[in-house]
Amino acid sequence: MEFNRILVPVKGASVDTETIKLACSFARKSKGKIWAVYVIPVKRFLPLDAEIESEITKAESVLDSMEEFGDKEGCEVTTDLIQSRDVGPAIIDEANEQDVNLIVIGSSYKRRFGQFSLGEVIPYVLKNAPCPVILYHQPPEKA
Repeated sequence: MEFNRILVPVKGASVDTETIKLACSFARKSKGKIWAVYVIPVKRFLPLDAEIESEITKAESVLDSMEEFGDKEGCEVTTDLIQSRDVGPAIIDEANEQDVNLIVIGSSYKRRFGQFSLGEVIPYVLKNAPCPVILYHQPPEKA
């Protein structure tokens, strides 16, 4: 299968560079395009278009670094910043809007209530994606 339209959700975690690297390996084979998307979750008591300056600054920095990393990997990475009530649905909407044929999403090792957890976003994306999804799971850091 060739994947030439790839969406990579990023959030400023160490796993982001690995997911971009993985997406680039697919994109180079088919001269594909990569979209890195950062979703800022907006609390329900705020208007959806609220200017959350600290989050916007962080998101822009993360997206700039993803563009630079893509350049180093030999891939053009287009970036998008989205504000949404829920991250999962925003990722799926972007996947549909960009008509992607692959989503590459990363997961750091997380614990919730003492158990390993994928959180809420990844299961939502896996359940609702309009295309194949590759999950890059980062192993736990050694103590």
